[in-house]
Amino acid sequence: MTPVIGISAYSEQARWGAWDLPATLLPQNYADKVAAAGGAPVLLPPVRGIEFAMHALDGLIISGGPDIDPARYGEQAGSRTTVIRPGRDAAEAALFGAALDSGVPVLGICRGLQVMNVALGGTLIQHLPDAVGHEGHSPTPGTMAEHKVTIGAGPSRLAGILSPGTINVPVHHHQGIARLADRLTATAWAEDGTIEAVELNGAAFVMGVQWHPEAGDEPSLFGALIEAAGR
Repeated sequence: MTPVIGISAYSEQARWGAWDLPATLLPQNYADKVAAAGGAPVLLPPVRGIEFAMHALDGLIISGGPDIDPARYGEQAGSRTTVIRPGRDAAEAALFGAALDSGVPVLGICRGLQVMNVALGGTLIQHLPDAVGHEGHSPTPGTMAEHKVTIGAGPSRLAGILSPGTINVPVHHHQGIARLADRLTATAWAEDGTIEAVELNGAAFVMGVQWHPEAGDEPSLFGALIEAAGR
């Protein structure tokens, strides 16, 4: 059977043809990568109660997107915190909790990694350049950048999928992990020390990456998620 993979979606104003309306949407490359890996992608709109769809899913991707409301990790919004979507924050936190309860494999991407960390009690750096001193994680609005990530040599699911060592990855984010949640382990880092991947301790397949594999040419993370979901 083809594993059904839910992907958390945006709720944004969008324009197509003669229409300009609020829409549930997602960059096409997420769905394309899931389908190419052998999964059936299903969009999950950020609405109340969406977590009850988890019983029909074999895997979950928490996608990228806007900043998480700092109130969710006990802070006030800084001057560089941009658009926030409290409804999406709540929906994705509920989806993540339901996935953990049901043992469904999870892959968090960019914001998705941050959702996982905040949901488990961690905090975020609200504007990464203030902490690392450069704009290399998102140098140009609307365009993916690329930088090096080092995957740790210690035993981890990520190292088993991509192998330990340094790789180039597509990135676009201005926030990152500050305090890592106790239940998570960091498994990859950027050259400036920013945490680039995490895994849930003791879980079969619950991991997040700060980069955007859907925008790159390396399909292994999607393949591994589909394989885990098929089991």
